[in-house]
Amino acid sequence: MMFKKFVFVLLFNFFAISLYAYDAPIAKIEDDSSLRAVLKQQWFLEAPNKALALKPLLCVLPGGGKIEVRIESNKNEFGIVLARERNKAYPGWAQGSWVLTRRRDTGAAVRIRAFLRSDPNVYVQFRSMTADKSVMDVVAYDAYLVYSLPMPFSFDTLLTLPIEDALSVAGDKFPRAYFEPVPALYKDTWKFVAEVQKRLSGLTFRDDGAINESGDYVFIETGECQIGIPGLNCSGFAKWVIDGLLRPVTGERLSIEPLKAHYGNRGNSFSAIYDDVRDPFFGLDWIRNLATAACSALISPSFGRLDEFEVRTWRFPSLMRRSNTAAAAAESYAGFMEDAGFNIEGLYPLLYTLAIDEPGRFYLAAVNDASNIRPSLRQYFHIAVLVPYFNEQGNFEIAVFESAAETGFRSFRTRYPKDTFVNLVRIPVGSRFEP
Repeated sequence: MMFKKFVFVLLFNFFAISLYAYDAPIAKIEDDSSLRAVLKQQWFLEAPNKALALKPLLCVLPGGGKIEVRIESNKNEFGIVLARERNKAYPGWAQGSWVLTRRRDTGAAVRIRAFLRSDPNVYVQFRSMTADKSVMDVVAYDAYLVYSLPMPFSFDTLLTLPIEDALSVAGDKFPRAYFEPVPALYKDTWKFVAEVQKRLSGLTFRDDGAINESGDYVFIETGECQIGIPGLNCSGFAKWVIDGLLRPVTGERLSIEPLKAHYGNRGNSFSAIYDDVRDPFFGLDWIRNLATAACSALISPSFGRLDEFEVRTWRFPSLMRRSNTAAAAAESYAGFMEDAGFNIEGLYPLLYTLAIDEPGRFYLAAVNDASNIRPSLRQYFHIAVLVPYFNEQGNFEIAVFESAAETGFRSFRTRYPKDTFVNLVRIPVGSRFEP
């Protein structure tokens, strides 16, 4: 009799995937547990050869939500995908989608993955622990916000359990806030990104270039005026961005020399010997001095302190070790390290969680690694402007500006080896931008 609650239609056409859809609060996602109960025997428990032969179905929930049920497979596994509709497509990770992964050889269940927002990189997954218990992972951009949280349900029970029931049992150990961003909180950020983008066409790159307090293009090292086509390097561009936020408030641009001053504890007695020769901490000093000026003027002098503006906390204990297997192992993430910052491997989830925790902020990043020049020192060799935010549709984005251009997070992240680190300082967006 349960079959009467649903409408089944064979599907043969697949639609283009689109991220652009609004998500609802998790509690408002239409429950599909009754549908899963109907599908359980034939789709979830059937022998692999028979399950792999099943044709896609279109199911309509009692509340009107549409779900495409289909099989997706690779060499070792196959998934039973309950894909929710978004913009006339069924991408498999739209909010409310649910995926059971099984082994192709034995048919054994490996994991359940539930997408609580329309983002393929953010989800909850469940794995079997014992005959009557399971564990829950919470994943955001290849980081485990929660890993192996014991759950008092057998894996078989989870096949038909409402997701909200499982989350309720997890209680405050489930970080719900990271699944329910509020796009309206980022209005000033949208405007800031647009204003920076609009002005980029008037800028060019020039090594060691910056604009001084008088508005002249000069060289950072000497202060001499540039001759020929003027431009900015990565440091000068970061200053241009901060000047654009401060001028509407203070009426002035920042002077260059104070930005070069040593700031706070960095390095040790060994590296101090090379400060004048190699200036290994130039990028770190530069962004810290910029942050002091920006936070003092835009918030209050008390926010111009290192402990207020430097990012030193993170919300995830481990990263997901890259794997195509069901139970991707957790790899411990060291988090913030003195004189280095954060390993770049964790930058994506770090910016995601910061965007949720600190709407209306962007970050200056000083990129550093262990120099190949002998003696080996950690060298801060590049500065970038990173703006994580949620757009008007609620989708996570990261705008990246560096060296008088907009690049992109993928470009920024993949150009450096895994032993690269970034030190971050937070800057308030501000309501006006006039460089």
